[in-house]
Amino acid sequence: MRRVLAARPAALLGLAAALLSGCAPGEPPAHDAAVEPTAYVCLLPGEKRMLVAELFFGRNVPGRAPVSEAEWADFAAQVITRYLPDGFTVHDGAGQWLNPSTGNIVRERTKILTVASERPRPDLKDRLTAITEAYRSRFRQRSVGVITRNACAAF
Repeated sequence: MRRVLAARPAALLGLAAALLSGCAPGEPPAHDAAVEPTAYVCLLPGEKRMLVAELFFGRNVPGRAPVSEAEWADFAAQVITRYLPDGFTVHDGAGQWLNPSTGNIVRERTKILTVASERPRPDLKDRLTAITEAYRSRFRQRSVGVITRNACAAF
């Protein structure tokens, strides 16, 4: 066996390259509309497929004290509740990001909002955008972080 492997290093190198090329990052395969995606099955009884969004609200405000608990409570009552009347969850976090203008690491307290919405809800994008724009405007923020993903949930 050793002699066979030693005699064919180029072939083995080619085989290894072919096998590893499947792991290399690249363009995702094109989606063929005629091919149905694999069905996603929820694990627990009573779960439904939902879209989950997490929004990250930094509390540092240029030129003033950070967003206070009272200011956050007012924002949640006046803005978030209006756009997400079915409910949401908020918890505290500790954020960190690199300021591209200064190259400095910025650490700040963060509010993290999580909302799960039964799909399809065509206006959810508009609702989330309204919330992020209102926060950016009210508290002079560059951005609000947003992550969306598909999930299963039961309430």
